[in-house]
Amino acid sequence: MRALWTAASGMKAQQLNIDIISNNLANVNTTSFKRQRLEFKDLLYATLRKSNLVEGAGTPVNLQVGHGVMASSTTRQFTMGSLEQTNNPLDLAIKGDGFFVIQAPNDEMLYTRDGNFKLSVDGDETRLVTSGGYTVLSDAEDEIIFEEGMVDFAVSEMGVVSATNADGEIEEIATIKLANFINVEGLEARGKNLFSATVASGEEIFMEQEGRTTSIMQSFLETSNVQIVDEMVRMITAQRAYEISSKAIQTSDEMLGMANNLKR
Repeated sequence: MRALWTAASGMKAQQLNIDIISNNLANVNTTSFKRQRLEFKDLLYATLRKSNLVEGAGTPVNLQVGHGVMASSTTRQFTMGSLEQTNNPLDLAIKGDGFFVIQAPNDEMLYTRDGNFKLSVDGDETRLVTSGGYTVLSDAEDEIIFEEGMVDFAVSEMGVVSATNADGEIEEIATIKLANFINVEGLEARGKNLFSATVASGEEIFMEQEGRTTSIMQSFLETSNVQIVDEMVRMITAQRAYEISSKAIQTSDEMLGMANNLKR
């Protein structure tokens, strides 16, 4: 029976949907996490009878039976999460669009909205890094380095990094680089709150200070944009769809059993 395989495709799709929802809920407290949503599309159709309308007479519609559903894609919603004050001067949040530009140890360019930065000490120099130890880049694509004796780390809304040197003077060190993409949903998630550019996302677009509406908030972190209530509703809906698909399989099996017992 076609219904067996059609209902089975529905159960597989809803199982994957639950996996996506579970990942969203698991990351409800992950800094700057962006929720995912699973999209579906219907499968091929068997045409039992084609429409045939000649001079106003005949059958005006097709007789088609579908073969179920399949998962087509996962879209990541990059809506901004809430800003949480941390009182840590090394915590930065992006208010608006854009990503911090990060350099991995293999010189690969990565992107993140997680501004939970740290200081990495190497001899007399101290550089700004992510919590995973990756280098945070300036608009000149250089490391952001603090010389020995510098204190009172500060970042302006436009991303200008400054600190007080050993002579007590405020010195501008660098400007944090922000980048954006034409299609942010085309970015590839790499884990650790990092993304990489793909052909689908296009190349990075440098966000210049002039005319930019995006700003950087010091001592703030962006929270996850996962809404627990919405995810719970989606989970209940997916569960009910899974149950009804399993019921369709059970009904199809009972119908086959009736057909097999007709000779008895």
